[in-house]
Amino acid sequence: MTVSIRAHHLLCMLTYLGKGYTEDFVRNYSAVIDRLNAGEGIRLVGGPDEICAPMLNENVCHCHNDSVRERDNLAAQAIGSVVGRELAPGSLLRLDAATTQQLRDAFAAASIRTACTSCEWQALCTRIARNNYRGCQLAPPE
Repeated sequence: MTVSIRAHHLLCMLTYLGKGYTEDFVRNYSAVIDRLNAGEGIRLVGGPDEICAPMLNENVCHCHNDSVRERDNLAAQAIGSVVGRELAPGSLLRLDAATTQQLRDAFAAASIRTACTSCEWQALCTRIARNNYRGCQLAPPE
């Protein structure tokens, strides 16, 4: 099985501590992280994904905004440079401990964070990266 993920959420997962927009959002996000930690693969999608699901019924859902799609494009390019291949909707990816560490190293060095510009969570993610990702939930298998 695979988890449907939009590209910028690959960056968000690196620093995910169990905080988010709503209680339902956090519960769902944590369940997605559990699946990835169990070794499930990822299928990139070009719009709202499994993490977005609890937000989609809200009156003002940012998941469909052009700015979020642009964030996905920037994230796909940046992450693709780390994993050594082009990423686009439909691409399959499997996170393992080594790949996750490569991505976290690049994130901490700010070399893959162009998609994070103007994100409301940016300062929190920066603090988490500076704290060596302590407490983060993403911990895929070797």
